[in-house]
Amino acid sequence: MTRGDVYFQRMPPEQKEKKSYKIGEVCRMAEVQPYVLRYWETEFPPLAPNKSGGGQRLYSQREVEIVLRIKQLLYSEGFTIAGAKKKLDVELKSGTAETATVAVDKTPGPPESVPPEPIGAEPDVRLRKTLENVRGELKELLTFLRR
Repeated sequence: MTRGDVYFQRMPPEQKEKKSYKIGEVCRMAEVQPYVLRYWETEFPPLAPNKSGGGQRLYSQREVEIVLRIKQLLYSEGFTIAGAKKKLDVELKSGTAETATVAVDKTPGPPESVPPEPIGAEPDVRLRKTLENVRGELKELLTFLRR
């Protein structure tokens, strides 16, 4: 289970059914500050919340899912803004992600999701397993870039 899943699952049931969310609600779900969301709006065109008559940002469920995906790309997967923008565009345009939540489900978790080695394992065994994991992730990245 990825962090995006956890954020979405923490939402109270009544929030999952809502049609729009205020910026404060989205900030709590994504665990980011409002200025971060406002900045992301300038960098990620798919993130364009409507505004109420009073100027309050109103995010759709789709935009909340995009926010969670952006956070995962930047914070968990270590993408730069430019890299995250490209990856998100590819995911949204290619149809590989019907929603950002689906994209989150298909994305490998952060390095801390690798199970810990058994107690007493030799350091070179742990290193070898870590390198094997990195190699696998690099192969996946190479496959992705060749598309």
